[in-house]
Amino acid sequence: MITIQTSQDTRLAYRKEGQGPAIVLIHGFPENGGLWQQVWPILAAKFTVIVPDLPGTGESELLPESTMESMAECIVAILKNENIGKAVIAGHSMGGYVALAFAERFGDMVEGLSLVHSIASADNEEKKETRRKSIALIRKGGKEPFIKQMIPNLFSPSFKEAYGSVIEEQVKRGMELEADSMIAFYEAMIARPDRTDVLKSATFPVQFVLGEDDALIPSNVGLEQSRLSSCNFVSLYSNTGHMSMMEDPERLSKDLIDFADYCYSI
Repeated sequence: MITIQTSQDTRLAYRKEGQGPAIVLIHGFPENGGLWQQVWPILAAKFTVIVPDLPGTGESELLPESTMESMAECIVAILKNENIGKAVIAGHSMGGYVALAFAERFGDMVEGLSLVHSIASADNEEKKETRRKSIALIRKGGKEPFIKQMIPNLFSPSFKEAYGSVIEEQVKRGMELEADSMIAFYEAMIARPDRTDVLKSATFPVQFVLGEDDALIPSNVGLEQSRLSSCNFVSLYSNTGHMSMMEDPERLSKDLIDFADYCYSI
């Protein structure tokens, strides 16, 4: 694990594996960089893989103000520390929102943008209200019931039935995230703007990875948004929910490699 200081003087930790062109893997909520542990060894055979713990997760300290933009600036700091000028930026769920903020502000550093179970639109009012209720629950000390209810819904029914022990382990991992970080991330998600214009104006290839059984990101929404960019890759996984890096890591790894190979060949 490598650590650096952010511009806001907080500790920022990330992993670096492999050699070659760079791919950044940004995790979602309520995870840390370890989410990608079944994927990065495969990618590292061909690429330099950068896997941050977003501020407030893993070994990284929470920023004074957590926004998608401030977290995107942390990705820039990591790339500059590694003397990497351009990279394929892949983000899962909330990590996709960070990746979109990165692409909007630092587009000249983007070789390709991969949205893994993520979309570019903002929360609608119903979703915002659901997040506000979750924040209120967590503030009242309800982190444990929140995590126990949330985590199983991230996976497809078939995966939950076959791999109950994996779900239990993910619940334990989710409980490691501090309540303050959970609240900060949900507030950042509520506040994030619509970034579908990033897709429309993208001068780089865009990838969508979608799960047919994803209860959080409906596949039809992702398919519709995938048409906004002029150069797009789309993968729709059957019997997969919101967590393809655990439900089907070999296929996700192959799709990320194929996408990155294309990005670096044009």
